[in-house]
Amino acid sequence: MWQFWLIAAGILFIIEIMTVGFLVFWFAIGALITMIFSIFISNIFAQTVVFIISSCILLFATKPLVNKITKNVSTNVYRIIDKQGIVVEDIDSEFEKGKVKINGELWTATSDTSIPKGTTVVVKKVDGVKLHVEKVKSIV
Repeated sequence: MWQFWLIAAGILFIIEIMTVGFLVFWFAIGALITMIFSIFISNIFAQTVVFIISSCILLFATKPLVNKITKNVSTNVYRIIDKQGIVVEDIDSEFEKGKVKINGELWTATSDTSIPKGTTVVVKKVDGVKLHVEKVKSIV
């Protein structure tokens, strides 16, 4: 019966890879734990109980840790919100064109006001592949 639990674990790991959450992983680990127990216990009911209990314990014991690690993690393009950059091509508010350089990358940018080349700007939001920027306000 251990072969069944090994195959179940493999299928659950594949499902975990295809999903964006971090949930099915613990059931796959539960299936591996049950596989080990199935070597000593031949009763399918007892094996199912071991699977359910071990999966639930793993799921609930690690949920706070997973939430803490993945909480408010900015990914991809949203990491540049609130970053500063330099205007490398005048930003024309009327025609919504212009370019800024942020972290060594060139981006198309828009703004509510026209901003000349060489001005320092800050990214306020991302709209598709365009950044919406504002001039950095000087403290002086």
